[in-house]
Amino acid sequence: MNDGIHAKAKANMIEHPITFGEPLSLSLPSVQSSLRHRLAARQSLVSRSTRTPSIANQADAVLSPPSNISSHLIGSDYPYITSVIPVDGGFAEASATAGNTFAPEISTLTIGYQSRPSTLDSPATAVSSITKIIPTVNPTVITTATASATIAPTVPGFSGNPSRNGTDNMAGQDIFMPISYDRPPASIPVNRNHPLRKQHIVNNGTTPTNKFFANMFLGTQTMPVFTHPYSLVFTKGSNNAVGIGVSHIDRSLLTLGPAQRELPGAPARFYLNPMGIWSFVLSAKEFDDSTSLTVTEPTAFSANAVLSRGNGTITFPMLQGMGFVTAQYSGNLTPLLSTIVFFRNMTPAGTVNGASKYRVTLENNCTWLVYASAYDRSPTNLTLTGNNTITGPSNFRGIIQIAKNSGGHDEENIFDYAVGNYATTMHVAGIVEGNTGKYKFLWTKAGMNPSAPLLMYALPHHVESFDQNTRINVTNLKLQTTTKGEATAVLGDSWTMEENDLPIEMDFAPYKPGKSTVEFSDAVKAKIMNAARSELQQDMAQNTDVSSMYFSGKGLAKYAFILYTVQGLLKDAAAAQDGLNRLKQSFATFIENRQQVPLYYDDEWKGVVSSGTYNTGDPNADFGNTYYNDHHFHYGYFVLAGAIIGRLDPSWLTQQNVGYVNTLLRDAGNSVPDDPYYPFSRGFDWFHGHSWAKGLFESADGKDQESTSEDTMFAYAVKMWGKTIGDASTEARGNLMLGLLRRSLNNYFLMASDNNVQPRPFIDNKVTGILFENKADHTTYFGTNLEYIQGIHMLPLFPASPYVRSEKFVDEEWQAMFAENATAPASRVEGGWKGVLYANDAIRDARESWNFFAQPNFNSSWLDNGASLTWSLAFAAGLGGAP
Repeated sequence: MNDGIHAKAKANMIEHPITFGEPLSLSLPSVQSSLRHRLAARQSLVSRSTRTPSIANQADAVLSPPSNISSHLIGSDYPYITSVIPVDGGFAEASATAGNTFAPEISTLTIGYQSRPSTLDSPATAVSSITKIIPTVNPTVITTATASATIAPTVPGFSGNPSRNGTDNMAGQDIFMPISYDRPPASIPVNRNHPLRKQHIVNNGTTPTNKFFANMFLGTQTMPVFTHPYSLVFTKGSNNAVGIGVSHIDRSLLTLGPAQRELPGAPARFYLNPMGIWSFVLSAKEFDDSTSLTVTEPTAFSANAVLSRGNGTITFPMLQGMGFVTAQYSGNLTPLLSTIVFFRNMTPAGTVNGASKYRVTLENNCTWLVYASAYDRSPTNLTLTGNNTITGPSNFRGIIQIAKNSGGHDEENIFDYAVGNYATTMHVAGIVEGNTGKYKFLWTKAGMNPSAPLLMYALPHHVESFDQNTRINVTNLKLQTTTKGEATAVLGDSWTMEENDLPIEMDFAPYKPGKSTVEFSDAVKAKIMNAARSELQQDMAQNTDVSSMYFSGKGLAKYAFILYTVQGLLKDAAAAQDGLNRLKQSFATFIENRQQVPLYYDDEWKGVVSSGTYNTGDPNADFGNTYYNDHHFHYGYFVLAGAIIGRLDPSWLTQQNVGYVNTLLRDAGNSVPDDPYYPFSRGFDWFHGHSWAKGLFESADGKDQESTSEDTMFAYAVKMWGKTIGDASTEARGNLMLGLLRRSLNNYFLMASDNNVQPRPFIDNKVTGILFENKADHTTYFGTNLEYIQGIHMLPLFPASPYVRSEKFVDEEWQAMFAENATAPASRVEGGWKGVLYANDAIRDARESWNFFAQPNFNSSWLDNGASLTWSLAFAAGLGGAP
């Protein structure tokens, strides 16, 4: 490929192909849509960003060829374009020189263009976008380029430029390159009889299992979906209309649990948001109890909830952070909007961007805005027919959008500016360059106001890390979320976030910038080696092949770190050799799938699962692994152990061994959406900035996670596996995940005294315990001892721990809970949790931690089954605690 032409094209790429309701129809080689979106999103990070308009129906557009369409496309930047001929339907055909660099076999390209005035009461806005889609030499790759000119109007209450919502000229390591497209290993048999059959969800390919919308297709289908800031629920079977209920809860309605007076500050044991307060139910008069709900087009970031009865349907696009709740009506339905809060009044407010606008006040003094847009652009009359019902016209075809306005007139203007648009899906792209990472959200949008940007809500950790171009599009419009603080509205079709100080240098040795060391005295080395010799005498095979992938993985990682300590830190390869051989044999048991509870490849939901539930009938077997609970915990330990083995003996990195570890990594944290065997990023939620552990279980409070430290462990395992096998993309992805986790976990889970996100009466718990989408509960799934609740956010203590768990936070938690004069002194804790607490203590007082583990009469019962005395000593010593 000619690098000059390639560079020029990349400099003009947009986030995703422009669409006019339906995808562009091209006379080009067939390609998968997911590949096109992935490449477009990925390549936009090295591009000049441009806003990409789209509308709901091609016939609704006011289309006229820009007078300078040819000049946009013919010239030095596009030497392969020779002519442009406008054709009907808002498209044009461009002729390309034969044998052009991008596509030697293609001589005709299809181009979409649009020009329409602004509908705001402000100087007219002219938008001309020309998008060409060109296949590269590789027919599975789509390159998208654009030329555009935009004059943005002034938006009351907003001072940014919504047309600038990307990052210019970014370059670095792409973090979303494929790990592999290999079939599951032959040792793992395919099972097509998963205990939970797929119902109420329609998709081709892999199915997201741990995502926010799962309640819409699981169980009764009547548990909420949390989009932050709104919550949606299927109201079938309730005493209200059959439809989608919409709720937003202000913090003043929060329910606090009892005060824990044994803890400093007497924090509430839990907080939760009340359920069932549906400010609106979006429905149709024709709907009754026979109405069905189906989830369609699920991705890692979006899905549609489709209500159907007869030929009438209402489709609700569901995306995290969506600024409007949007209902698309088709099939000649009569809109019916109801509430359980009661409507006080409804005031017509004119027409905005072709939508009939209404201002609705509820009896709780909250104001909501309702916008109705008919596809034929005729006025839509809504009528308040009682204190709990609003009725629309019969045979309505169009969209209704609702939003809660928590502010005043200026904030209402922001909704007016963006109304008519809605996001249909989201893509993520990311790069790492040096110790800086950037990741970008790019939304595909539809609607009837294509010249305006999307309105989406950002969580606190997004706003903290916005790049300059995204930051200028932040508005003063805010809404409370259920468990993630206040969400801030942003105008733009994409956001870019930056994470600095990524732990690029972090390896397998203890790591704390400015304080870690691997230079030990002879006495310290002897102390660590004595522990290692003793622990390497243990029966590895017996201790690693247990009836749980979780505990087996912990065992493998434990021995791997012992061996790394001996060979990597103490530089005694001979002393490690026998143990390394036995560890490889133990790992081979799993590679060959000969462990006590083997794995299956589940062809129903697409993933590698424990056979535990198949054997016992218990969905909770091995912590619910068969139902996709905790895969990043379970498999993360295996990935990390494999990374260490491969580092200590590179000859171990055979095709079979690498393939097995890649299989587990693809299952738990796949890097691409087009893998036919595993979904993209099963557990890690790139929007929330952390993972969700709950799989295919219906839950009234949504997804949840109780171990931030094992979430961190998984990201660290991703990084180190990539480093071991020379996969730069995987290593970079792990580094950026760690940076993102450090920010998100310290906003939402690990609560230092200056935390301003979680409710003040809850912060003195220091950790949330189990954080759900709707509540936080200072407890665990396995007990209420304080060392359990705090400790599950500590283990395992590995090199990434001090990076995420700041010294300030660890010291505050220790002084409040585990110091000698605190609530539950660590010195009095029994069992393996005692060792967890003192290993964590090394982050704040490495000498105290060393003294605990180095004591002459150390009791091995103080070690967790995933911890070793060898590594605990090395960790404390490496953080500066050795004498």
